[in-house]
Amino acid sequence: MDFKINRETVPAAEAVYSGIQEQGIELDYILPDYYPDIFRLVRCELCPVITSYSINGDKLSYELQCEIKLLYCGENGGSLQYISQRQNFSKSLDLGKFPDSPEVRLSAKADHVNFRAVNKRRLDIRGAVSIKISVTGEKNQEVISDAFGMNIQLKKIPVKYASQKLTAEKIIQLTEETELSAAQSPVNSIIRSECNIGECERKIISGKLLAKGEIIFKLLYSCDSVIEQLDFSMPFSQIVDMDGIDETFECSITAEIINCNITVSADKNGDNRIIKFEPELRLNCRAVKNSEIMIATDAYSTVYPCETEFSVVSAEQLPVIYAESFRHTAKIAEGDSAPKTVYAMWCNPKNINTRLGNGGKSVIISGMLTYSMAAEDSSGTIIMPDHDEAFEETLEIGDDLSDSTVTSEISGISVSYNITSEGILNAKADISVKISAGNSSEIKALTGITIDDTVKKQRDGDYAIKLYFGTENEDIWEIAKRCSTGVDAIMEENDLTSERLESGCMLLIPIKE
Repeated sequence: MDFKINRETVPAAEAVYSGIQEQGIELDYILPDYYPDIFRLVRCELCPVITSYSINGDKLSYELQCEIKLLYCGENGGSLQYISQRQNFSKSLDLGKFPDSPEVRLSAKADHVNFRAVNKRRLDIRGAVSIKISVTGEKNQEVISDAFGMNIQLKKIPVKYASQKLTAEKIIQLTEETELSAAQSPVNSIIRSECNIGECERKIISGKLLAKGEIIFKLLYSCDSVIEQLDFSMPFSQIVDMDGIDETFECSITAEIINCNITVSADKNGDNRIIKFEPELRLNCRAVKNSEIMIATDAYSTVYPCETEFSVVSAEQLPVIYAESFRHTAKIAEGDSAPKTVYAMWCNPKNINTRLGNGGKSVIISGMLTYSMAAEDSSGTIIMPDHDEAFEETLEIGDDLSDSTVTSEISGISVSYNITSEGILNAKADISVKISAGNSSEIKALTGITIDDTVKKQRDGDYAIKLYFGTENEDIWEIAKRCSTGVDAIMEENDLTSERLESGCMLLIPIKE
């Protein structure tokens, strides 16, 4: 008897490397002559970013830039002084193998920073940055999609997979100016800047990808012995070339800030009221065309002994993104520790963990929120303290994500605050979060079938129907396999509509020849 096997080639995602590298930060800084002596240190931050990367053979190389931002008060408690220094590091990593069609994900975060004044003109800063690295490749794997002859029975499932993937990266530089209104005080110096990118819109037009978004800037600047806050937004729209893209692709765009230069200049009256923003962005674009095939996950013959071979296939798809939000409240300070005046408050997340809850229909996000503020204490001194708050939030998604791998990214935090009549400083953080649900679960696929047609299976008796007591949730396939018969025959004989038993019951098992 002829036996025929049909095979399909499935591109499968292959994890090449996943890990973390660390980079120490050291700065021995002597103040330039035009800076006043150090009277009191206020705050120091590390702001790391990956500026570029490349893969050559089995080696990943990337450039890390870390901006060190420090604030101090000049001698005799003078106005705030701002110092910014950038350090660049060339890093490399042996991947162990050469990845085919590699996709690289790099993200850097500051772990800690310590700073001290060695003397009135010299600063010593020490810290650490960690870089999270993920590299995936692609490998083609043959799986069995169908088989005929030799009384073969196949268990098949539909599988969606990325039949075609496109990636592109574009670096863009933008420039825009804004002028402070007459009601706003001129700038002495910028003491803190923050820029974030909202959700990118995407659209496919004539074989190209259109990316549209907005950069949100938040500035703190000193003026006349106080601190003021400025919010500014800059829209952008860019065409990204992706050869072969059309409306059948699903697309995602991730935008990140590489550099952002902010300078202040004088207006026609000589006042520092003109602020120039020069951000540099990297657009990471990814497009996936999904296809669906039937893949065999098990096989047996009702007549002949059969051996099977399996392989694990990771059928990758573009993850589904859910945009959610929640509010976190915190008591920041009270009594003598509460500031007299708060000029601005912001919040940064760290150590974010994500897991599924409620049977896969909710996502639980936990971690730490660091509330920071620019304020003035009872003695009139400018302070910028931090306050850590642990949190855990359950977000009801509605969709069943039990077979998905979920990650989350906090994409924006808006903070409001108030000081009560009892002297308690309270804060509310409205937090926007993007939840990514990926369906790249591993599938045990059938890759080989060997049938011995020289002998037949031994039966335990000469009968056409066998009685069997099935248990709740038992798979009809497993019953048919043990009894060397067909799934369709069992379902037809017992008027079953589902291939899994809803309750325990007696079954009639027809035996195939």
